[in-house]
Amino acid sequence: MNADMIEIAAADEGRRLDRWLRERYPHLTQGRIEKLLRKGDIRVDGGKVKSGHRLAEYMSVIVPVLPDDAPPPRREKAAFSQADARAIRDMVLYEDDAVIVLNKPPGIPVQGGTGQKRHIDGMLPALAGDGETPKLVHRIDKDTSGLLVLARTGLAARNLTAAFRSKAARKTYWAAVIGVPKPREGTIKASLMKAPGTMGEKMTVVDPDELSQYPEAKRAVTDYGMMDQASTRTSWLTLRPVTGRTHQLRVHLSAIGHPIVGDGKYGPTSEEAERRMQGAVSRKMHLHARHIRIPHPVSGRPALDLYAPLPEHMAHSWALFGWDANRRDDEDFLPEFRV
Repeated sequence: MNADMIEIAAADEGRRLDRWLRERYPHLTQGRIEKLLRKGDIRVDGGKVKSGHRLAEYMSVIVPVLPDDAPPPRREKAAFSQADARAIRDMVLYEDDAVIVLNKPPGIPVQGGTGQKRHIDGMLPALAGDGETPKLVHRIDKDTSGLLVLARTGLAARNLTAAFRSKAARKTYWAAVIGVPKPREGTIKASLMKAPGTMGEKMTVVDPDELSQYPEAKRAVTDYGMMDQASTRTSWLTLRPVTGRTHQLRVHLSAIGHPIVGDGKYGPTSEEAERRMQGAVSRKMHLHARHIRIPHPVSGRPALDLYAPLPEHMAHSWALFGWDANRRDDEDFLPEFRV
């Protein structure tokens, strides 16, 4: 039997296998997935697993190419409010018959979780029209704003996922950080792991001398460059995540002593922030997925090269500091691109 071999991307780290399969192969019912797993037709890293198996980056999933001899079962589209439908349509920055790109506002999670009833994933049926519900191919944090790429078809999802995995997708973020980094341009290399004993999702840097003690730690690399500054209190950085770990940019910047303005999880206490920041600046997170350049998932079409305008609170801060929010020279301030 012919089969697809798919390598798991960083964006799918920790997901259940059955949910990942249903997203990529909408014609597969849960019952069909269970049967294929029991027979061993679907395997992870060459072995038989159960539907609740948690995925990790670089795992290989083998999925048989199934004959399309019958129309897929009709699936009821999830209910969504008219307010949510309007909200997600207002986020659309670009769309064609294969891709949708959103400019996600801060404060809305990409996927649901404990206590999260309103999220981008739940709004996606509003963008389906008469076709398939768009599919997520990567994620950004709840309080991070900016570019979020969706696939309209299974083929587009596979090709976009491959582009993110192979680093063919080049992303830059903008951040306002506390203080002025020295040097003004550089690369942060610090492995990350989930902080021990913490409730919820929080990451921590692992000391290089202790890496052997923490096999769960993952290599993480971030390029940064300073585009401007407001006295010695605040800097405007452009950031390129060479790897894609959970909260990577936030943890890395905090680790070098320049946390992101408004980052309540990895930044300073509110009293420290008051002393170190300009008082009129919003306390919301100042991290924005600003620019993406990625091959179009349909062969022969021009690559996507998109910039997302800043959210209101960051635009206000940029105006306050006298920074030009329309600049498009992000990559000129970064170290030479490296995989």
